[in-house]
Amino acid sequence: MASKHALRLDIHSNSQERYFEENEIIVSKTDLRGRITYANKIFLDIADYTESEVLGKPHSIIRHPDMPRCIFKLLWDTISEGREIFAYVVNRTKFGDHYWVYAHVTPSVDVNGKILSYHSNRRVPDRKIVKEQVIPLYAKLLQAERSHKNGKEALAASMNLLESILAEAGMAYDEFIASLGRDSARTAVVAA
Repeated sequence: MASKHALRLDIHSNSQERYFEENEIIVSKTDLRGRITYANKIFLDIADYTESEVLGKPHSIIRHPDMPRCIFKLLWDTISEGREIFAYVVNRTKFGDHYWVYAHVTPSVDVNGKILSYHSNRRVPDRKIVKEQVIPLYAKLLQAERSHKNGKEALAASMNLLESILAEAGMAYDEFIASLGRDSARTAVVAA
């Protein structure tokens, strides 16, 4: 019989959104394979997990099905190369609620520059940017993914679409994310 604290990976999402305070920061750390080694109280509270339920588990336990896979590929490619990345992410709680974050993910390195682990700080995102720019962009990326049954083809389709959007904007991903909300032209690129 499963423990009442067993990890539930088959949770269905619902439309209930959760929020955290402007002055709060969600913090987690993972090993090189993405297994959680630390989660602060804010992380645990908003995601409805206990520390024992998340430590050693893949960070993807909070992955929301409406989060495009290409964004996570870009995130992992970037931090694996030793660079930081900022991204808007929708996460899922243990019970299927969701919450949006503006994530800053960085590799932690030793004195020789060898990557030891990863560190993520998540802040409250700008709601207007999420609603007007991020959600429409992610919907397009998901549509590209869901038009393919094969996982590799689905990921390639959304990655190609993201790359074409970035090329049209004339920006790298990090520049594009930083520009959201500052430039109405960006809204037009995302909405196109």
